[in-house]
Parts: sequence; C-alpha cells; structure tokens
Amino acid sequence: MKAFTVLTSKAVAIDQPNIDTDLLIPKQFLTRIDRSGYGPFLFYDLRFDDNGQENEGFILNRPEGQKAQILLARENFGCGSSREHAVWALDGFGFRVVIAPSFGDIFYNNSLSQGLLLIKLPPSSFEPLIKRVLETQGLELTVDLKAQTITTPDSQVIPFEIDSLRREKYLQGLDAIGLTLRHEEAILAYEKAHAKPWQASLPTGKN
Repeated sequence: MKAFTVLTSKAVAIDQPNIDTDLLIPKQFLTRIDRSGYGPFLFYDLRFDDNGQENEGFILNRPEGQKAQILLARENFGCGSSREHAVWALDGFGFRVVIAPSFGDIFYNNSLSQGLLLIKLPPSSFEPLIKRVLETQGLELTVDLKAQTITTPDSQVIPFEIDSLRREKYLQGLDAIGLTLRHEEAILAYEKAHAKPWQASLPTGKN
C-alpha cells in the first residue's frame, strides 16, 4: 500500500453524520472486478441529480473542492455494509485522509489496506476544525503522521492519537502481508527446521 508521512493539501468538509458506504459508493457501481475505477462514482447521489447532471452546489463539484486530499465529516463515517469499494472510491477520487469524530468499525479496518488515513478527533478538537473548514472550503491543512499533528495555515497545531502498530504500517507503507514479510528470514528458517512437523512424534521404525 502507499506509505503516508506528511501531507499538505486542501481540505473539504461535509456537514453530515452517518455517511454510510452506500452513499460513498452506491450499489449499482459495484460490478467492477478490480479495485480501480471507482473514484468517479464517489458520492454519486450527492454529486449528480436524477438526470445525471452535476450538482453545482456540492463541495466536490466546486472549484475550492477540486484536488482536495483531506475530507472532514461528522460522526460514524463509513457505517453500513462492509464493502471495501467505499475505501477504493475515496482513494480513487484522490483522498488520502478522512477526519471525523468516529468511523464505522469495518470501514476503519478496510482503510488500512489502501493507505487511507483515518483520524479520530475528540469533539473539543474536531468542532472548531470542521467549523473553520466549512467556513473556508479548500482550507490548506498539513497532516504529519510521524508527529501526529494537524496544522492550520495560521500554525495552529491539533494533536491526534493513533494506534502505534497502525501508525507504523502507514509510515512504512505496509499492509498485513507486508508487515509479515518483514520477518521473512525467520519464517523461512522456521519452515526449514519444521519441514515435516507431523512426523516429529512418529516412531523411527527401529526396535
């Protein structure tokens, strides 16, 4: 997966709680057989009307929302079904970070496989930040994973917490397989020493 260290980018905010995976990527777009190509369908029902015309009022269709890589939304982001496509759509659209007070559990774990960084902020930190981004969509933020900070244009620093193992995976660009392969030599040595472990307790045939 893609490593994440420091990102400076425009940020956009959607002032809505309980954004579920069906809103992130509607079910009619789940017929693809690979992980690519989902970006254009992200938030499809919010970005387009019933006639397929672009909704000019939606932030991702406005100039200040173009090329934003940081998304803020309210609590329980990514709830609903367990479809990985929701993460693929966010990644395909260009988002690298989502900041919210809480996330759907399965979505939170799925995010790691794509290197999509999810940051949980307590209300005391989150509310002032989302208010500011809603007032100035496209506000530039810097997310430093190593320092575990979010920095605003006027140098306000907002700390965040993340599990140490998850943080290391992001910094190194390692998914579960990559993390395991860091111990490849030890694994190979063990396999060589235990090539036929089921025979270890069998009699040798000697009396």
